[in-house]
Amino acid sequence: MKTNMGGIDRIARLVTAAVIAVLYLTGQIKGELGIYLAILAVGFFVTGLAGLCPLYIPFKISTKKKPKPAA
Repeated sequence: MKTNMGGIDRIARLVTAAVIAVLYLTGQIKGELGIYLAILAVGFFVTGLAGLCPLYIPFKISTKKKPKPAA
């Protein structure tokens, strides 16, 4: 599987997912908004762990660093 997310992108998604999860589990966000954000957090968590964002593929976006050419 080819990844298209760099380290900062992955960390940002995992941190965002953790913050949303904590807010949801502590009751700070509720109702429909809480459910939508929880679903978003799960998506961020999965894509952050996998290193692959399906939304980047059609636009050929990659936040990975390019490997340095051999000298």
